[in-house]
Formats: sequence, C-alpha cells, structure tokens
Amino acid sequence: MILQSLAFENGGTIPKKYGYKNGNISIPLKISEISEGTKSLVLIMDDPDAMGVVGKVWVHWVLWNISPNTKEISENSIPEDSIEGKTDFGEIGYGGPAPPDKEHTYIFKLYALDISLNLKQDSTKIEVEESMKGHIITETKLEGKFAP
Repeated sequence: MILQSLAFENGGTIPKKYGYKNGNISIPLKISEISEGTKSLVLIMDDPDAMGVVGKVWVHWVLWNISPNTKEISENSIPEDSIEGKTDFGEIGYGGPAPPDKEHTYIFKLYALDISLNLKQDSTKIEVEESMKGHIITETKLEGKFAP
C-alpha cells in the first residue's frame, strides 16, 4: 500500500495553506496498491514532535471507514461515507499543522483493515486504534515537515 500527497513529497515541506492557522485546508492524498481483502481504510495524522512541548503526541486528523476503492482524498474534503473523529484541538475533522515552537514532522498513517469500524463520529484516535486491534492487514505512512 502506498500513501502519497499531491502537495508535498514524502519527507518534504507541507505548504503553509494546510496549516491550522493558515486556512486549515486538508491535504490532498493519493492511495494506491491497496491489499486484497481490505474492507476499509483508516487515516491518522499526528505530530510526535509535540511530545516535547505538550507531553503527548498531538492528533490532527482521524478518518475511518474509507472505502478500499478510494484512490484519492481531494483537498479540503473526505471520501463519501467515511467518518471523521475528534482531534486534540477538541474539534471534529482535519486540524492542520500548528507547531508552537519549531519545525515539526507530521505523520500520516494509513491502515488497511479486514473490517469496517462501528464508531460514532466524535471518537478519538485511542478509540479508533483500540477498534483496529487484530484487524490490520497492512499499513504505510507519509511524513511531512511544517514550521511555524
């Protein structure tokens, strides 16, 4: 499985317009080579560099029940029938990069599952990860950097 962005290269710089304070437009993503038997996809975007600032990995986006037929997640949208969860901003949906101190690396993790998740919209990353246990077929990631 491969996860790419149409806005930046893996390990590259995420354009400013996708930042929480700069428009907060969700990043366009491209998905390919999804494993056979996949029933749904889960996307989690977080900031492990926040650990040194706020004492935890900061959750920016949780999106699940993405159809395995999805090839692209367009800018500022989510795939039909997918569900967004609660971020550490206390909001439902995408919360763009917002490093408080210096450049941070943001990780987009994509999981292929053998089930669809039965969770309500305001579920958190922890609840999604708990529901995924034992159901992950494969996973991949994409990394991008963002400076304040």
